[in-house]
Amino acid sequence: VSTTVPQLHEMDDKVTSPEKVEEAKLKARYPNLGHKPGGSDLLRKRLTKGFARVWIPDADEVWKSAELTKNYKHGDSTLHLTLEDGMDIEHKLDDKTKNLPHLRNPDILVGENDLTALSYLHEPAVLHNLKVRFTDSKLIYTYCGIVLVAINPYENLPIYGSDIINAYSGQNMGDMDPHIFAVAEEAYKQMARDERNQSIIVSGESGAGKTVSAKYAMRYFATVSGAATEANVEEKVLASNPIMEAIGNAKTTRNDNSSRFGKYIEIGFDKRYRIIGANMRTYLLEKSRVVFQADEERNYHIFYQLCASSHLPEFKNLKLGKTQTLSIGWLDAQETYIKPIPRLQASNARDALAKHIYAKVFNWIVDHVNKSLRATVKQHSFIGVLDIYGFETFEINSFEQFCINYANEKLQQQFNMHVFKLEQEEYLKEQIPWTLIDFYDNQPCINLIEAKMGVLDLLDEECKMPKGSDDSWAQKLYNTHLKTCSLFEKPRMSNKAFIIQHFADKVQYQCDGFLEKNKDTVNEEQINVLKASKLDLLVELFQDEEKVTSPTGTAPGGRTRLSVKPKEVRSGASSKEHKKTVGCQFRNSLAMLMETLNATTPHYVRCIKPNDLKFPFTFDPKRAVQQLRACGVLETIRISAAGFPSRWTYQEFFSRYRVLMKQKDVLSDRRLTCRNVLEKLVQDQDKYQFGKTKIFFRAGQVAYLEKLRADKLRKACVRIQKTIRCWLVRKKYLRKKHAAITIQRYTRGHQARCLVKYMRQTLAAITIQKFQRMCVQRKVYLQKQAAALVMQTILRAYMARQKYQGLLRNHKAVFIQKHVRGWLARQRYKRSLRAIVYLQCCIRRMKAKKELKKLKIEARSVEHFKKLNVGMENKIMQLQRKLDEQAKDNRVTSERLNCLETSHAVESEKLKVEVSKLKGIEEEAKNNANRVTSLLEQLERLRKELTTTQKEKKTIEDWATKYRDEMEKMVAELKQQNGLLKTEKDDLNRMIKEQSQQMTEKMTRALAEETQQLESDLNEERSRYQNLLTEHLRLEERYDDLKEEITLSVSVPKPGHRRTDSTHSSNGSECTYNSEFAESEESSRHGEDVTRGMDTSLTLKLQKRVTELEQEKSSLRNELENKEDQFQRARVRVQPQYYTILLQYYRQELDSENKKLKHDLTAMRQSLLGNAGAGAGAPGSPPYKVLMDQLNSSCEELEVRKEEVLILRSQLVSQKEAMQHKETMTEPVHYAEDVHKMKDSGAITQAYLGLKETNRLLEGQMQQQRRSYDNEVEVLRGELQSVKEENNRQQQLLAQNLQLPPEARIEASLQHEITRLTNENLDLMEQLEKQDKTIRKLKKQLKVFSKKIGEMGAGHVETISPGQMVEETVRPVNIPRREKDFQGMLEYKKEDELKLVKNLILELKPRGVAVNLIPGLPAYILFMCLRHADYVNDDQKVRTLLTSTINSIKKILKLLLYLCSNTKRGDDFETVSFWLSNTCRFLHCLKQYSGDESFMKHNTPKQNDHCLSNFDLAEYRQVLSDLAIQIYQQLIKCMENILQPMIVSGMLEHETIQGVSGVKPTGLRKRTSSIADEGTYTLESILRQLSAFHSTMCQHGTDPELIKQVVKQQFYIIGAVTLNNLLLRKDMCSWSKGMQIRYNVSQLEEWLRDKSLMLCGAKETLEPLIQAAQLLQVKKKTDEDAEAICSMCNSLSTSQIVKVLNLYTPVNEFEERVSVTFIRTIQVRSVCLSVCLSVCLSVCLSVCN
Repeated sequence: VSTTVPQLHEMDDKVTSPEKVEEAKLKARYPNLGHKPGGSDLLRKRLTKGFARVWIPDADEVWKSAELTKNYKHGDSTLHLTLEDGMDIEHKLDDKTKNLPHLRNPDILVGENDLTALSYLHEPAVLHNLKVRFTDSKLIYTYCGIVLVAINPYENLPIYGSDIINAYSGQNMGDMDPHIFAVAEEAYKQMARDERNQSIIVSGESGAGKTVSAKYAMRYFATVSGAATEANVEEKVLASNPIMEAIGNAKTTRNDNSSRFGKYIEIGFDKRYRIIGANMRTYLLEKSRVVFQADEERNYHIFYQLCASSHLPEFKNLKLGKTQTLSIGWLDAQETYIKPIPRLQASNARDALAKHIYAKVFNWIVDHVNKSLRATVKQHSFIGVLDIYGFETFEINSFEQFCINYANEKLQQQFNMHVFKLEQEEYLKEQIPWTLIDFYDNQPCINLIEAKMGVLDLLDEECKMPKGSDDSWAQKLYNTHLKTCSLFEKPRMSNKAFIIQHFADKVQYQCDGFLEKNKDTVNEEQINVLKASKLDLLVELFQDEEKVTSPTGTAPGGRTRLSVKPKEVRSGASSKEHKKTVGCQFRNSLAMLMETLNATTPHYVRCIKPNDLKFPFTFDPKRAVQQLRACGVLETIRISAAGFPSRWTYQEFFSRYRVLMKQKDVLSDRRLTCRNVLEKLVQDQDKYQFGKTKIFFRAGQVAYLEKLRADKLRKACVRIQKTIRCWLVRKKYLRKKHAAITIQRYTRGHQARCLVKYMRQTLAAITIQKFQRMCVQRKVYLQKQAAALVMQTILRAYMARQKYQGLLRNHKAVFIQKHVRGWLARQRYKRSLRAIVYLQCCIRRMKAKKELKKLKIEARSVEHFKKLNVGMENKIMQLQRKLDEQAKDNRVTSERLNCLETSHAVESEKLKVEVSKLKGIEEEAKNNANRVTSLLEQLERLRKELTTTQKEKKTIEDWATKYRDEMEKMVAELKQQNGLLKTEKDDLNRMIKEQSQQMTEKMTRALAEETQQLESDLNEERSRYQNLLTEHLRLEERYDDLKEEITLSVSVPKPGHRRTDSTHSSNGSECTYNSEFAESEESSRHGEDVTRGMDTSLTLKLQKRVTELEQEKSSLRNELENKEDQFQRARVRVQPQYYTILLQYYRQELDSENKKLKHDLTAMRQSLLGNAGAGAGAPGSPPYKVLMDQLNSSCEELEVRKEEVLILRSQLVSQKEAMQHKETMTEPVHYAEDVHKMKDSGAITQAYLGLKETNRLLEGQMQQQRRSYDNEVEVLRGELQSVKEENNRQQQLLAQNLQLPPEARIEASLQHEITRLTNENLDLMEQLEKQDKTIRKLKKQLKVFSKKIGEMGAGHVETISPGQMVEETVRPVNIPRREKDFQGMLEYKKEDELKLVKNLILELKPRGVAVNLIPGLPAYILFMCLRHADYVNDDQKVRTLLTSTINSIKKILKLLLYLCSNTKRGDDFETVSFWLSNTCRFLHCLKQYSGDESFMKHNTPKQNDHCLSNFDLAEYRQVLSDLAIQIYQQLIKCMENILQPMIVSGMLEHETIQGVSGVKPTGLRKRTSSIADEGTYTLESILRQLSAFHSTMCQHGTDPELIKQVVKQQFYIIGAVTLNNLLLRKDMCSWSKGMQIRYNVSQLEEWLRDKSLMLCGAKETLEPLIQAAQLLQVKKKTDEDAEAICSMCNSLSTSQIVKVLNLYTPVNEFEERVSVTFIRTIQVRSVCLSVCLSVCLSVCLSVCN
């Protein structure tokens, strides 16, 4: 029954129970196994030292381990041993051979991946190594040289998934742990490398797992190689397995799915080594099972499947029974055959027919399977997988067992020759002496079977005899071979059996049934009946019955042909060929198989059945050793052990045994160093040989070197322990000494402190007494002093108040008189000024009315001119209205200002005079317009005369019509523009009114606020003024007191006695002093205590200080008055100058327009007069062209004037606001001045205002300096950042150049220098162009400004009255033109789209764009083209552009993917990264400007103006998003292909910290060296590659978030690949390797830190790897350690933790293996922890619900 669940080694063929093989037989066949030349001497040498561990035979366990308790002496017959369970025994040596027991390998070598790596190669070492790996480490695969030993675990293991296949893909066979995938990868690699066909030979007992091993090998080929066509050939190859198992497998006593036939599947490959087809050959189908099954066995699976499916409608016609009894009743209804024969003969004929039909059906199915798997293209090479039965020996062995064992003899011979050949080639390659090795050759056994007069030859001869029988054949065998061949024997108790000594064991065959099975006859009448069947299938099955099958021309697959017993003897050669026997056919098929295998490179898989009860991971040593002897594994061991089984490279030997060398022994030449050391350590030079690259050791020498190394390390450990213990004891002593000294120091300190305390108390008592007495006396004195001071204070305060009141009354009287007189004078002046202004207004109004009447009369006379020049007149009228409105505004403003200052009235009069002058200029312009009208009338008359002379011409009529239409259209447009201008005028009037109201409100509000502020300031100034007065009075009193003291001191001197003046503190209750005065007073106070002479100096200082204050006060008053005068003058001057400049500008504009009109009219007149002939006014004629040009220029000039009007309006508004602000700022000042003048003399107020103005100026200057400083800092920061970026880029380029060879490095440096110089040249050229543009622009502005200044200066001089003086130069008003706003669009033609896509996408070089141009240039250009297509509303261009862009990018990616898959190159990362960046940038542009709300909400108004307006590109955005995801996936795949070969070598194999990791023996399967050779990858290689990835993406302008995601994916790949390989490699699971991994991870984290990527989540992806490395280094003994491991390794699963612990391998003898008990504890705790977590989760969920 076919199965789909992959279960390793459980459904395979079985054999019946094997016979027990005696130990003596093996020793007789392998006399030298484990005892090489010189081996006995080594044994004796080791045993004489005592405590040696050996292996002794045992009946139950085959071999037992024991330890020598007594030294062995030469000649002893017994050995004193102690078993592992503690039992003491005596082991007797063989009296004849005196062979000593086998030595045990060191514990460090136990559990090795390769059995040939063991130091002692013998049967017990092999058996023990397999047992330890299988039961303790749960490892089912082990290498034995070139053989893979596979032990059936009878349990599903998770080691065959796709991730495991990917891990083994591309790896060397010795780099990974043993696996069936490693063998398949080696075969696949050798097929591709050596161009040679390969074979995988899978053999073993029934139930050992051959079929499943072959199945997994084919699965590996199907997964790794893939199919060359779309027919999925690899799936068909795997799907054929269930079919073949259904018709060829059956249940036996040892296996539920035993293969009862042999098969050889050839998997064909093309030149790219992809599967293109397959072909299957079958061997020796067990047909007898169709008619006979032993007890507890079943028939083939297909019959039970048919019975189980009998109810289905497809099988109704087959008439299947519902019971387990099968029949061929489906034939009875069609054919009938009756012949009277005996019952036995009838049953035999029935069975023969049934077997024959089943064999035909089997071959038919195989043919159809081969047809479906047949290759459609030419096959380049193939890999064959041979799944064949192993050596079988039952209690009753018949013809089938004979053929099976015969096939195994041939395969064993081929295996021995291949092993011998490889061993010899290795020695010859390394150029070491080669001695022939004797190995068991089974050619005599093969000759016994297949040679002339052999067993098969005599059997065929007996089959041809008419009365041949099994007994006669047996007698022939006895007579022929019994005396001539030592391998042939006759049983003692039987005459119908014979014994053959095979390579594995002796087998006794029963002769009964040999002849019948060899002939395999069937009646021809039955065959004829079947041929005549109406069923097409039967006819097809037997249609080739007449065909001849030759020995060399068998059908595909080597299928056996059965002979048919004829009714009559046929003549001719065809009859002889038709009678070919089964033995002959099998021999021919086997010969073809051997020929195929010899033409290929074989790979061997030996499957072992660990026990007969199918218990998982249970090892039965007896059954295992039987199979090891039978399958040739021990023969491989013997051949290897006979020569030099241990092989080390020079670098590995040096790294491992560096500890045995002295410093002087270490030379630069590693080979010479190893040679010198070995000659010192091993005296016998026959124990090793030096090859070209390796050192070859005989068996046991590696163990001897390991012992020397362990002894050396043990001595070093003892020395280290001694030193550390000495350091600890000395540290303890020093600690005690320090404690004693500290105690002494503190005791003495305490005594000293007690003495000091007593002395301090005594001194304190004396001091207290002194100060207490002093306090009593001082208190009495202070009472008296306070009384005197109070009296003085009251008297002096009264006198000061009286004096102050008198002064204050006088001052206020003067102040009131001054302000009343000033107010009366101002009132008189205002009344007279108001009358004068009113008189002037009346006179000017009367003159203006007269002037207006004149203008109206003149306006009516020029109506015809207005029609022709309506645009110009409207413009002039508009300007006139604007001037009138501006004049009104000026009058309103002047009236509002008249209430504050009288000067405004004078200025308004001046403005009216200027307006009258401007009206005169307008009248002159109107006169010029009248002249233009007369000229135009003359032009019209001439045009009528031309029309009358050219009435015949039709073209003139057409032209007249067109001209009239165009003029009407033009007039309509001008009227429309006139309406727009009127509307604009109304809007301007409304805005002016609103602004005037707002200005009034603002002025009122500002005035109120300023009033409040001034009042608060006034109050503050009052308080300050009061303080100053108080201080002044105090100083005067002080001055008087000092004078009195001087007088008293001069008049009444008293020597020896000084009295403190009572006035010293009289002013203490007054207001606070100034700091300087306080300092002076303090100095004077001290001075009085010292000498009387200081009083005079103090008085002089005070007088000087008073004088300075008065001078400062007067200077501040003068400065304030000057500021006021300047402000008033500036205020009077600013407004007239502004309006004068504005009016001059209008006048200049009108003059320039008049001049231009005159020039245009003159050109028109000349063109019309000069071409008055025929056709002069036709379209296309010069007059017509001139007229149209003039009209176009007029329209353009009109647009320009519109813009200037707008600019002037904005200038007027801004100037008006500024003027209002100045007014609001100046009015409160005057108000404050008036207020203060009314309050006081104004000196202090003026000083305050001056200081306030100065502070404002200083604050403005500081802010300006701060802004300039900030700008300079920003510029410097930008330059510093650019320098840093340039430095980083230079470092990256330098690192990339260092990786190149010298020639390429020079070329790259030159290229880089050229690129740098080119960039600098371009930058300089760009700067030069900018400077040229700036110079031209400045020159042009200078010319314009100089011209305007000259014109305005001349006009200004004319308009200034004689009495006016110009104090300052008038700055011309700058009216800027509006700069063009670039729309960010790129126009292209439809036919240029292919060129655009080709140059921007298909042929673009990413490196040149990233280095020399903008990284996202293609995306920006494409988007600008798309914007233009949207602007012109061309949906076809939008659709074709986007489609071409997407298809071109896909084309590039597809090309890169094709090149990567066919050339195996990984250098397309740069291109993929470039297009990922540009695709994302293009997508973001579309989202930002085509309707994606999440992007558009961050847009500025200008960006929103640039959004697409005509098309919705949501579908294309989705397509581009999918394309970006596809590019990202391809980028990750490309990156993974580049990183994959580096990860294992750099993270695991390379020794970043040299000397930490130990090197163990590697055996025949060479492991990749951990030393960094040339071409090997290191951690630095990985870091360089990561830096290259990062710099490439940064140069391409990739989004930072996308870079973080890519880096996170990179680190995930590194962590996953490293952890997977760690779980698949036993040699990497050690303490030292854990340290190496943690160091490597720290280097990766440092790289993240340097790139500022610590927060991108990449570090977290390495957490499982970090925990696995920590698991290798922590203690693994107690329950506390298990609990710590479970809590620490939370990122690892339980199975991963157990896997690491199982694989943990000590590198040194000081390390210990992890016990099975500890591993079980880990499993139990992990399960408990998971249960607790699940319970907690369920409780939380229930609580939430």
